[in-house]
Amino acid sequence: MKPTLRFLARRFAWAIVLVLGVTSLSFLVVEVLPGDPARILLGPQASAADVTRARAIYGLDRSVSVRFVKYWAHLVHRGPPPSAKDRDHRSCAALGAGLHLDLGYSFYYRKAVVDLLVARIPRSIELAFAALILQLALGVSLGVSAAAKRGTAWDDAAMSASLLGASAPTFLIGLLLQYIFAYKLGLLPFDGYGATGVDHLRSLALPALTLGLFGSALYARLTREEVASALGQDFARAARARGASAARVLVVHALRNALGPLTTLAALDLGTMVSGAVVTERIFRWPGVGQLAIDAVLNRDGPVIFGTVLFSAGAVVVATLTLDIVDLVLDPRLRQR
Repeated sequence: MKPTLRFLARRFAWAIVLVLGVTSLSFLVVEVLPGDPARILLGPQASAADVTRARAIYGLDRSVSVRFVKYWAHLVHRGPPPSAKDRDHRSCAALGAGLHLDLGYSFYYRKAVVDLLVARIPRSIELAFAALILQLALGVSLGVSAAAKRGTAWDDAAMSASLLGASAPTFLIGLLLQYIFAYKLGLLPFDGYGATGVDHLRSLALPALTLGLFGSALYARLTREEVASALGQDFARAARARGASAARVLVVHALRNALGPLTTLAALDLGTMVSGAVVTERIFRWPGVGQLAIDAVLNRDGPVIFGTVLFSAGAVVVATLTLDIVDLVLDPRLRQR
């Protein structure tokens, strides 16, 4: 048990260091970007006095080191119940037991960053799961069929199609799908989120399919290589010798051999997509974390940038830690480290 706890403790400590490092780096990068957030917020016609006043209100007149220390000191702290009238706690979210989570106050949206993320995160999660299901369904089925008919014209066509899918950028796939299904056929909306449940599902289809087609290419190639390799192993030949059907050998024996690499790739993909599929969300105006991050960068909205980076790093870290725990359960050798 102790080696297991040591293994998890090392992973968890490294995860914390990674999140802190990525967020701190983003803080410094935002500071060196050209442009004054207060001027961007008020517009080019604002007077110098108004810009100076805005800088004071949002704390932009303080030094970088002071703002950096204040950001981390206030990230999790104790305080009274959050209130919009209390300037020191208007951007906080109650965590319970008097603890607050404070990701800052958006210059552009004039809302707490926590509230912005709470509204956007479920939409990014929804898109990520829909895309991952499509990636696995398309990629694994294509890879298995190519491995079953390896060396044939179908194998060459399947792998050529997967190579094309992996090479095409997501914005090109998205625009092509918009042209076919929204413009030519009129079956699906160009973009947006949808006001009703049915409209929402129709709006989800194209961005999920864009990410699904792009990601399925890698799953197809990985599945094909793993399954083809497994079919040549002794255990597959032994199963065939015992009278197992070709379909059973392919699915039960060979495909199971590919589950480890596929699980690893799926966990990392899910963490990345949950943190925001930036290009796809932008093309389809999907109101997720990726869209929020792009708008924040364009508007030099520092608190929102830090909040989205912190969430993105956290999503990838949680996915990686979950994968480590699953591997720990499935592979007893890891428990002896």
